[in-house]
Amino acid sequence: MQKGRMKGNTKRGAEIAFGSFGIKATQECWMTGRQIEAARQAITRYMKREGQLWIRVFPDKPVTKKPAEVRMGKGKGAPEYFVARISPGRILFESDGVPLAVAKEAMRLGAQKLPILTKFVVRPDYSEDNL
Repeated sequence: MQKGRMKGNTKRGAEIAFGSFGIKATQECWMTGRQIEAARQAITRYMKREGQLWIRVFPDKPVTKKPAEVRMGKGKGAPEYFVARISPGRILFESDGVPLAVAKEAMRLGAQKLPILTKFVVRPDYSEDNL
């Protein structure tokens, strides 16, 4: 698979679909599976496993690497890890079933584990009495 270029905003996955709160990417990047898992753990730990969390990105692009001190040629290297392509506007995580203050702090802690700047978003028709 080619490296490709990331330009422009996301074409899909830009709206909150499942929960009431989410974090939205404001930059482009390759996000590894380890970074996604670290953010997920931080969010669920703060929410004390209450409510529900949806992960809206999946690392499906393999990144290959050749071993150290190997000469040029002899084919492509073995897959080293997998990444998810992230474009600006993409919803990364969504949550529901917890109060606004808890969700905001949980998403802030999860966003610290990610390599890009993000924005906390709330569903437009959200109201506190829906819980």
